[in-house]
Amino acid sequence: MAVSLVSNEVSDLCIGKPALRSLPLSAAVVGDALFALRRSGEPHLAVVSADRDVPDKKAVTGKLCVADVICYLCSDGNLESPTVALERPVSVLLSKDAGLVRRVERQFSVLEALDLILDGAQNLVVPIGSVGRKKLHHGGGGATVEYCWLTHEDFVRYFLNSIAVFSPVATLSIDAVGLVRSATALTVRHDEPGLALLPVLGRALSEQAAVAVVTDDGRLLGEISPLALSACDLMAVTLAAGVATLTAGDLMAFVDYYGSPPESLVRAIRAGLKEKGLQEMLELMEDVLSSFSHSSSSPSASSASSSSDEESSGGRLPRRLRSRSFSMGRRSEEPEVCHPGNSLVAVMVQALAHRVSYLWVVDEDDYSLIGIVTFADMLRVFREQLQPSL
Repeated sequence: MAVSLVSNEVSDLCIGKPALRSLPLSAAVVGDALFALRRSGEPHLAVVSADRDVPDKKAVTGKLCVADVICYLCSDGNLESPTVALERPVSVLLSKDAGLVRRVERQFSVLEALDLILDGAQNLVVPIGSVGRKKLHHGGGGATVEYCWLTHEDFVRYFLNSIAVFSPVATLSIDAVGLVRSATALTVRHDEPGLALLPVLGRALSEQAAVAVVTDDGRLLGEISPLALSACDLMAVTLAAGVATLTAGDLMAFVDYYGSPPESLVRAIRAGLKEKGLQEMLELMEDVLSSFSHSSSSPSASSASSSSDEESSGGRLPRRLRSRSFSMGRRSEEPEVCHPGNSLVAVMVQALAHRVSYLWVVDEDDYSLIGIVTFADMLRVFREQLQPSL
């Protein structure tokens, strides 16, 4: 059973997967990427470029999310000149690690694909034929190829469907299996400045996790996750302004109240931007907030605002980036947590049910942060258990 499990072709994991959404590397700037992310509703977009050996062919060279844009806007002097930053090539957002996205063929075995994941790949790009609207064209003969991508979640779900193969390990606690890792490198205190979040957020992106926000005595208050940033209607420009001026705890609250942040936090960001002399960033943020006020003031305001945006030449925010609609309210989700005594299979089910690739491990009594367990950690356990059977 274990042998057949890993010898199945990777195409088995692609059944029902949609074609990935993409952005051309050569024709796009940062502002285009931000607009495409908002329009797609997807947390990530693939970036495609011409194949070096066969220029007519396309290759997936990386992926982008809103958190990438925020980290970029807050670095290398971009806070002082965000408009210029938004017009730079999208290549400035791409990770230098070319192995984060790897292409595999449909006939690859699950084991071969799993080894690529454990070697550091975050996504595997798999050709799935011509099924969808967004197409990557290969060759001069007009043939059309589409791709999907596989994530750590797809592999965990695949192994969960055959969890009996991994008995009794699957029933052991995550502590006993050795899955609980230190979360120190993914943690910030609530009173640290938002800019201190940047290297931690970069680490969270590389580990497909989030940033834990803790109290002075190490209790988990909440998190700032790339997924939450992608879902936030406040736009990367406004979120970057928050990173530049707020504490980590206040930034978490700012993200949490998506579409309708507390006025006290908005005032704090304005004051902080003025104090730092970031006038252009302030004007861009005011454009975003003005769009929000317009679109949420009445049921017909969104279309009116959209029309007026198209006609207006004023304002600092590029027209393609102005908001068309906003969601209002406060997210009710708390960070997903587990305890050292929870079983591996229980943690798998919990993470899959909540569509997260990690769980924070906390003490049952005082909620102090002990560590983190990720899908990558789980997959390593499965790989080790399969090894004797191969």
